[in-house]
Amino acid sequence: MALYLVQHGISAPKGVNHEKGLTQQGREETERIAHVAKNYQINVSKIAHSGKNRAAQTARIFHTALAANAPIEIISGINPLDDVRRFAKSIKPDENALIVGHLPFMQRLVSYLTTGSEETKVYQFQNSGIVCLDSSQGPGGTVDWFIKWTLNPHIS
Repeated sequence: MALYLVQHGISAPKGVNHEKGLTQQGREETERIAHVAKNYQINVSKIAHSGKNRAAQTARIFHTALAANAPIEIISGINPLDDVRRFAKSIKPDENALIVGHLPFMQRLVSYLTTGSEETKVYQFQNSGIVCLDSSQGPGGTVDWFIKWTLNPHIS
């Protein structure tokens, strides 16, 4: 099963937009990446976000593009400075979930799941970018996570 981690699309600066919703560029990039993801035949049983407007908008765009039957849920524990280790314990490796969150949390989560250290940087997220993690059964029944693929709006 797969875990799809998405950084929300580009949002308006705090002083410009109190709600910090997505900018036009943020919506367009998210729609483009979500349609590419659809071609990867992503099938999710859950789409979740932090509850912040920019994450909710990003989640809805993915939900529409993927034609997902999955519910969109607000979950706690994925805000920028939340505890990665605590959240990691709640992940169900047998569930295909797409989670929309924020930096630095998402980056630290990928690092922690793949290396055991949230400080070891293994991937640089971009707004609207996706990291697909997959897992395998490790020694002693542990779960070993690895990066299966990534999609980014900007290739440099």
